[in-house]
This record gives sequence, C-alpha cells and structure tokens, in this order.
Amino acid sequence: MADRMMQFVSVPQATPPKRDVAVRRNDFGEIYDRFEQGKAAEQASRCEQCGIPFCQTHCPLHNNIPDWLRMTAEGRMEEAYELASLTNTFPEVCGRICPQDRLCEGNCVIEKGFESVTIGAVERHITDFAFAQGWVKPAKPRVERDQSVGIVGAGPAGLAVADQLRRKGYQVHVYDRYDRIGGLMMYGIPNFKLDKGIVERRNDILRASGMTFHLNEGIGETIAFEELRARHDAVFIGTGVYKARDVKLPGGGLDNVVPALGYLTASNRKNLGDVVPAFDDGRLDAAGRKVVVVGGGDTAMDCVRTAVRQGAAAVTCLYRRDRANMPGSQREVHNAEEEGVRFEWLAAPEAFLGDGEVNGVRAVRMRLGAPDMTGRQVPEPVPDSSFVVEADLVIKALGFDPEDMPGLFGQDELKVSRWGTITIDWKTMATSLDGVFAGGDIVRGASLVVWAVRDGRDAAEGIHRYLTAKALGSLDADALALAS
Repeated sequence: MADRMMQFVSVPQATPPKRDVAVRRNDFGEIYDRFEQGKAAEQASRCEQCGIPFCQTHCPLHNNIPDWLRMTAEGRMEEAYELASLTNTFPEVCGRICPQDRLCEGNCVIEKGFESVTIGAVERHITDFAFAQGWVKPAKPRVERDQSVGIVGAGPAGLAVADQLRRKGYQVHVYDRYDRIGGLMMYGIPNFKLDKGIVERRNDILRASGMTFHLNEGIGETIAFEELRARHDAVFIGTGVYKARDVKLPGGGLDNVVPALGYLTASNRKNLGDVVPAFDDGRLDAAGRKVVVVGGGDTAMDCVRTAVRQGAAAVTCLYRRDRANMPGSQREVHNAEEEGVRFEWLAAPEAFLGDGEVNGVRAVRMRLGAPDMTGRQVPEPVPDSSFVVEADLVIKALGFDPEDMPGLFGQDELKVSRWGTITIDWKTMATSLDGVFAGGDIVRGASLVVWAVRDGRDAAEGIHRYLTAKALGSLDADALALAS
C-alpha cells in the first residue's frame, strides 16, 4: 500500500474535465466528463489513509472513504463498489450532488495547501464503473416475510427505507403523488447536475428487487392515511417539504413572480418529454428574459443555471449575505459564474415592480451586523442604498416548509415541532403514532439528499426491530433486545 497511497505530495489534485462553457450553456447534459480508470486510481492514491479519517466522520453516512479510495488506487474496483454501497443506497447520486466542499472534501486533512482528494468524483466513478460491469444487482432476500411496510414518498429517504427493508425480505409498497420514482432527484435537481438516466437506472434495480410502487397516489388525497395504516404492519413518512417559503413584499402578486420548485419541475418535466403547459405558453420559460433569482442556497444555484440553459438574456442572483456566508455550495457558485450569472452579494429585495407583469426588482444594499444567538451575523439594510435590477421573470428560492401534516393525514395525534416538521424519537425514528416512522426533510426541514438517505437507513433498522418484536407478540424490552 505504501507505494500506491499518500501520493498527494507528488500528484496534484485533478477533477474530471468540465465541458467547455460555451457548449454546456446550451444544453442540460452533465457538465463533468467521467474519469478514466487510470486517472481515478491516480487521484484515489492521493489519500493519506488517516488513522482518524475526518472525511468519514464528517460524512452523514460515515462512508468508508479511505478504504474504497485505497481499493480504487489498487484496481480492486468490485470491492470498492461493494464497500461504497454498503453504507450508501445511492453512491452514484451522492457522488454527483453532495456539497463535498462542505462535507468530506472540506474536512480532508490535506485540503490546506495541497487541496483535498476528489472524493465525490471517485465515488461517482466507482458506481458508474460497477453499473457498466453489471455488478449492481437487485436485492435478493434470503427469506420472504409476510409483514408489509407502506412508505409515503418515493424520494431519497423513502427509497432508502424501501431498499433496506426489501433486503430483509419485507413486502414493501411505496406510494407517491407523482408519476415517476425519485422525488426531488427526478423533478427538483436539474440534469446538468444529475442526469435523469442515472436516477432511472437505479429505479430499475429497485423495481427488480420486488418492491411495489403506487404512483399518482397522494396520501390524504387519493387514499386516506388511516387506510394505509390498516393495509400495512408499519408505515414510513418521507414526503419531504415542498411548500415554498415566501417573502411578503409589494408586488408579490405580479405575473411572472414564481416559486423555485414550480420553475425547476417544469424544466425537468420538459426535458423528460412531458407536455408542460406552463412552460410551453412561456410562463416558466426563461428564454429571452431578464431573470432575477432571490436566494443563496443550492436551489437558487439550480435556478440560475437552468435559466442560462433556457436562453435567458441575463441572469442575476440576489443574496442578502456575502459569498462566504451563503448556504449553497461554493463549487456551484463558481460554475454559475463561469456560465455568466451575475451575483449581487449583500442585496435583498424591497419590492417587485411592474403593472400586471413584473419588470424589475427594487433591492437594498445590506451589511452584516452583530451576531445572533447562533453566532451568525445578522444582515441589516444600508440606509439610502436602494437600486433596481431589471427583470421580467423573478424566481423566489427562499427555502421550503412542511405542509400541515396532521391536517393532511387526518391524524391529530401526530406530533409536530413548532416548525411543522414531524417529531420523532431519534433512536428509533418512530413518530407519536404506533407503527409509524418518519425521516428526511419532513423531520429535519429542507436538507441534503445524503441526510435523507441516512434517515431512511436508520428508520429501516427501527422498523425492522419494531416488526420483529411485533411478530413475537410483544413490544416489551426483552423482545426489543432480541429483535435488535
């Protein structure tokens, strides 16, 4: 190993080559090419093989990163895939969309001066290589259990639960209000970050494992939650959070002031070949328009980069804090700047201007004041600093809140937090309702795919213990101990 690893002192950091800006601005293809096998092995060999790997401890899934980097460097690709998939249901997705600069790579011990190992790119390479070799197989349970689990939501949390429980032999039924599997991986994240063929490839594996999908079935809409509980021995809620946060400003009701998720969903559906009236009649098409996106998270970055590809005349992002304090990935900001997006840092909207349709955003300059309770500096307006940005399409990317879950499900006993997220026991992922579990954004609030996967896998263990104890006819401490 010594001659293969710890090459960071002689091998510079290198990411897979990016497609030329002039080309990638005009289509929705992923912007990064794939590593060649030799280059992936070379980059993996830069790992220092730390005794206490900070990359692993700062990964929500605690992926065995140093080990699969070593295996990649040594050409042991099938072993690398087996190890990567042991802790992660979607390594090919996380390798593409995780903000590695804030998680594993940002905590790599060789980051300062030498630049981190390109962990995300190697993770993506491992799984893509495994799919190409035919190593990725559907789950084949050793035993089939009679007990069934109903999963609400076919996003990353729900699919992670489904995969883990199906491997244990449970009869798994996944319900989703949309017509395709994947949740935000399918409809919220643009193709240039996550090609939908990657999602559908994994979906085919999940289907082949024997789980059943009930699409176009919204719980509380086409089927009552109480009926779902009666059908199944346990239920998992992984609906995510979709209600757009709003900002109450003059002009908020003008035409062409739209929420981010509706805009991104329309674009993704169009790219999937669907008929999208709100896109086809121009309401959600940025072509030829001056676009302003309000917000500084990853959703805002998805919106500005989508607008570029739709042929916007100009794209501006307004964010009330500075670049160092924005919640979005710095890598995504850099990619957006390369593609021609203009950032107005320390700027917040005051009003949307126009008569019927929006034609501009009046904004005010901000400065960072005293820290709040969390230690983060609070933005405050600079007097007499207002300015106007021309816009005929404004996209509000201000985050998401949960719907009224007790009301939607008709379950007043379902406990929620003061933010409207479902309250759970973090040790078991159980809600206040017997046999009902939850995880992902509906518990955490809007967060990362990798955290949803973590919650789903943890919930699968909690559900397994619950159902094992239930099968034994007892939920006492002795039965739970045996179940675990």
